[in-house]
Amino acid sequence: MKDRMKKYCRILSVAGSDSGGGAGIQADIKTISACGCYAETAVTAVTVQNTLGVSAIHPLPPDIVSAQILAVYEDIGADAVKTGMFYSAETVAGAADALRRCGAGKLVVDPVMVSTSGSVLLEKDALESLIKNLFPLAVLITPNITEASAILGREIKRQDELDDAAREISAMSGSAVLVKAGHIDSSEITDVMYDPSSGFSYFKSARVDTQNTHGTGCVLSSAIASYLGKGKSLGESVALAKKYIDGALRAGSAYKLGQGHGPLHHFYKFWE
Repeated sequence: MKDRMKKYCRILSVAGSDSGGGAGIQADIKTISACGCYAETAVTAVTVQNTLGVSAIHPLPPDIVSAQILAVYEDIGADAVKTGMFYSAETVAGAADALRRCGAGKLVVDPVMVSTSGSVLLEKDALESLIKNLFPLAVLITPNITEASAILGREIKRQDELDDAAREISAMSGSAVLVKAGHIDSSEITDVMYDPSSGFSYFKSARVDTQNTHGTGCVLSSAIASYLGKGKSLGESVALAKKYIDGALRAGSAYKLGQGHGPLHHFYKFWE
């Protein structure tokens, strides 16, 4: 009888908590669930935030973050993992070690550094730890232009700079890299992915006219991890995740929540 029981596709999110519910662990749980998977979590920090910004951050002890990861793997396991906000170098190193010990596969790293409202979510010395300890474990790294600029130590502004940026970040780790172009002022967004095994891929979408963009990076990385966990290829997973987030942005643009950057509509396929 047990052999005939159904199995969930299990996705672990290692990220910070957002009290406003639009980003972080909360957005990850919603996205993973909407994509038909079972969400597991390891909370790295508790943030005090809403649609207007982040007013306080309380990092969890690194050993508690690592213990959450180990507890999930010891009992439940995971078919894919996504990481988001870490805040400190010690937390990055500890989480990377725990993921390595667990043999975590299909890891999507969203190198969260700054919130949509402009709040700093990663300490300066943590970036080096992220590059050294976590990037080599990833199948995909998903920086936006601001994050790619910080990783490379130079400012990136134009679409024609994204190919080089993706390839250079990939060279640091051997991982595939998706550089997100949402910060470029254009009616069409073209994200660039470089995979060292297959070269460049381009993912185009029309810009959605909305202020409700809080948590877009969290949503995209969680959706990619969900489709990877379901057995889709990397290219298919990115394409499906882009389709999902486009629908969530469009549906979310019809709503008003809070006074600042509102959330996407994570469950647009299921309810209005």
